[in-house]
Amino acid sequence: MKISVIIPVRNEEQSIGQLLDSLTNQTLRPSEIVITDSGSSDRTLEIISDYDQTRVPIRLIRESISLPGRGRNLAAAQATNEWLAFIDAGNVPEPTWLELLAKRAQSLDGVDVVYGAYEPVVDTLFKRCSVMAYVSPPVMVEGSLVRSRSVVSLLMKRSVWQAVGGFPEDLRSAEDLLFMNKIDQGNFRIAYEPEALVHWQIQPTPWLMFKRFVTYSRNNLRAGLWRRWQKPIFTRYGLLLLSAFPALAFGVRWLLITLLLWIAMLIARAAVSIWRNRECRTGGILNASASLPVLVMLIALLDAATIIGTLQWAVTAKTPRPPSG
Repeated sequence: MKISVIIPVRNEEQSIGQLLDSLTNQTLRPSEIVITDSGSSDRTLEIISDYDQTRVPIRLIRESISLPGRGRNLAAAQATNEWLAFIDAGNVPEPTWLELLAKRAQSLDGVDVVYGAYEPVVDTLFKRCSVMAYVSPPVMVEGSLVRSRSVVSLLMKRSVWQAVGGFPEDLRSAEDLLFMNKIDQGNFRIAYEPEALVHWQIQPTPWLMFKRFVTYSRNNLRAGLWRRWQKPIFTRYGLLLLSAFPALAFGVRWLLITLLLWIAMLIARAAVSIWRNRECRTGGILNASASLPVLVMLIALLDAATIIGTLQWAVTAKTPRPPSG
């Protein structure tokens, strides 16, 4: 099986070398790596251009400015093989990642798409709490705990990518969700390989996380997926706002009740997140419980990012797309 690995990049000088090392040392090497650079201003282009290609040829597509969906589409269009593997910069696959995806595709007749697995790197308290705050908890798939599907660990036939019209190109985020929704709606045979693991780097600081989720919130609305994210958050805060109205009659001291309700809501959500992640690699439920105060603050910060992103969208957008999937 010949496989083209597709990677969109922009300003990834800190991570692209490690990703290329891991791909060229796979137990099943890709026949080519196709990278779309979307206007990097750091040393990303230099690192890719100077990389040793004796093991795996690397094709570099230079685009002035483009979003991740267009980057993937450009690389997929110029790939020379029927099978396409998708991964993002900043992630590192296990040495057997591509081999396991390929074996799964070959072991079942008529398979069109194989989703691998990913696991966030939780080497700090902040990252461990971040995973519990916003990463989908793992579920049991074929006897293994696996997080929700993702384009950072994905193998598919080129014909599938063509049939669904590729990735949306006008979104900074959520384009992958719309792409996977279109695959679900098509008549394709989908398989899973829980052992084909990619290590996923998440945002390392609260400020970077906050900025990223403001962007996510804005683009989630543009993608028409607000029911999955914004709706429950605004419902909760709408009820909190209603709880504050009696302050008009009973005075500002009543707002203390609203404040306590807000804190109780955050603690309850944090406790639910800890319970849902009790079996994954977050240090166990006891360690996770000790992180409750940090987790509460992170959830509040994510709520603020969601609200700010929504307000930004409301100012700049006319109407959202209809929900997909």
